[in-house]
Amino acid sequence: MRLELSSDELLTTTRSVRKRLDLEREVPESLVRECIELAVQAPTGSNRQGWHWVVVTDADKRQAIGELYRQAFEVYRNSPLSTFGVPLHDPERARTQERVVDSAQYLADHMGEVPVLVIPCLEGRVDNLPSFASASLWGSLFPAAWSFMLAARDRGLGTCWTTLHLMHEQAVADILGIPFADVAQGLLTPVAYTTGTDFRPAPRSNLDEVIHVDGW
Repeated sequence: MRLELSSDELLTTTRSVRKRLDLEREVPESLVRECIELAVQAPTGSNRQGWHWVVVTDADKRQAIGELYRQAFEVYRNSPLSTFGVPLHDPERARTQERVVDSAQYLADHMGEVPVLVIPCLEGRVDNLPSFASASLWGSLFPAAWSFMLAARDRGLGTCWTTLHLMHEQAVADILGIPFADVAQGLLTPVAYTTGTDFRPAPRSNLDEVIHVDGW
């Protein structure tokens, strides 16, 4: 089912979906493939097209990856790096953040039950390389990953950009046979039909607070 969203609607309503993922409804592999076909039209540095898309439908593998994600989430939630406990002075943003934390915990508890997990990967690794090299490499994958999510949204599917599984990247590579030394995993996204398709634009900071013209 195509939602036939306008470009503006697509860009402003493609949300991180967690609690509204339908864990019971099967997602056709052909539909995931259709989204990837659109995703690989994204720009890629020097036209290398070094991306790979690992689509995980096997129940045991999904469960194993979901458990690793749950463990990583618990480590992150209780670490100093977590933004979950940072106090917010704006009451509305504080309430929004509470909902985000709750939904993130839900996804961590249910990641292994999502019908399809997709892990976009890229040939090469950037471990310990300078920031320009890292930005160059990921710049050849992340636009395609976002295009995948946009295509999924327009087809009634929900996704969520997550990276916590990378705490266990080697273990996930072993589960899926990804050549760890030569291929880097960029993210992990659950893919499922959504319970309802009525997503709305999210509240964001005032543009005057984030736009800097001709200098900071």
